[in-house]
Amino acid sequence: MANDKAKNNNSMGKTLTVVVLLCLICSVVVAGAAVGLKARQQEQRLLDKQRNILDVVGLLTPKMEATAVKNAFTARIIPRLLDLASGDFVNGDPTKFDRASALRDDQKSIALTPEQDIVGIKRRANVVEIYLVRNEQGQISNIVLPVYGSGLWSMMYAFVALDAEGQTVKGISYYEQGETPGLGGEVENPAWRRLWVGKKLFDAQGQPAIRVVKGNASADDPSAIDGLSGATITSKGVQNTFVFWLGENGFGPFLKKVRAGVLENG
Repeated sequence: MANDKAKNNNSMGKTLTVVVLLCLICSVVVAGAAVGLKARQQEQRLLDKQRNILDVVGLLTPKMEATAVKNAFTARIIPRLLDLASGDFVNGDPTKFDRASALRDDQKSIALTPEQDIVGIKRRANVVEIYLVRNEQGQISNIVLPVYGSGLWSMMYAFVALDAEGQTVKGISYYEQGETPGLGGEVENPAWRRLWVGKKLFDAQGQPAIRVVKGNASADDPSAIDGLSGATITSKGVQNTFVFWLGENGFGPFLKKVRAGVLENG
C-alpha cells in the first residue's frame, strides 16, 4: 500500500514537472515570436500609413507593391513635425514621433476642457506629424494633415489633403474607424470621399466653413458636404472633427501662416 502511494506521488510530481516545463517552453517560444515579429509589424504599420498618405493625394495606384510605395513616398512626401500652438515647424525626426506616447506625457500634451473637446479626444499632443507633398517639379503642391475624432461607436482617424495654399480640400481618407457598416462606415465610401474634393475650408473671414449637412448639400455651397444617410451621429462627429482641427486648438495657427504664404518657397 505504501509503495503504491509513493508511486502515485512520484507520478504526480513528474506530471507537474512536465507541465511546468511545457509552460516555460511555450512562454519562451511566444515571447521570442513576439520580439521577432515586432519589427515586421512596425514595418507593416509604416507601410500602411504611407499607402494611406499616397492614396489621399492621388499617388497610389492599384496593386502598388511595397517597394513602389516606399519609393514614391520617399520621392514625393516630406514628413515634418509641427508645433500646434505656434503653427511653426520644429526640429526632430518625424519617424520617431509617437502620438500615443506624447498623449501620456503631461509635458508633451495638454488636457482639453469640455468646451474645447468637441471631438471627444480628452488630450491633444503639442507636436504632431504632418506631410508636405512635392509635385514632379519639386514644388510643394499639397499638405496632408492627420485628423481624428469620435463618431457613434469609435474614434475615427483620417488624413486630409489640402492645396498648397491651405484653402481647399484635395482629398480625404478615413483609414481607421469602427462605425456601423453601410451607415457611419460609409466614411470610407469612395463616392462620399469624392464629394469633399474642391470644397473650401474657410470663409472670407478665415473661419472654418466646412459643414456636413443633413441630406443633400446645395451645389452652390462651396463648403457643404452631404451628410451620411442614416448616420446622424457619425456625420456630426465628422463635422466636429473639422471644426476642432481647423480651429485654434488644432491646425488653425499653422494654416493661417500657410494662407499668408509661409510655404511659397517650399
